[in-house]
Amino acid sequence: MSNGIAGLGRRAGLFRVAHALFAFVQLGSLGYVWACAVRRRRDRLLALSVGMLLVEGAALVVGRGNCPFGPLQRRWGDPVPLFELVLPPRAAKAAIPVLTVVAVGGLLALAVRWRRPAPAGRDGGPKAGPGTDAGGDTAPYTVPA
Repeated sequence: MSNGIAGLGRRAGLFRVAHALFAFVQLGSLGYVWACAVRRRRDRLLALSVGMLLVEGAALVVGRGNCPFGPLQRRWGDPVPLFELVLPPRAAKAAIPVLTVVAVGGLLALAVRWRRPAPAGRDGGPKAGPGTDAGGDTAPYTVPA
């Protein structure tokens, strides 16, 4: 069986491409959540990334652990699950549980690191030291007389 798009009908081929693009966005969202958890960064892209992961999680609940679009994909003539295009069947079957653990871990890391205050001087925060006052502002430079 060929895994290429050329052997698929138009609708199945377009669905495969859209599904693959969505998967790349999801993986990017997962990476961004972890990057923000590590850096203690908060922005609109993080909110969008968390939202994307929650939508994917809800879809997996609806599909009982499988992509809910699987039956539609097969009906349109594409019998190969997306992960089996790039992974051996056993690894493809394990991909969703593994990615679920990674996603939940990222969201938990984000929540834990959000509540804990960042150390002084990390990610652009105030840092007291030579040449700064206690609030982190640069002290005016004076020329000795």
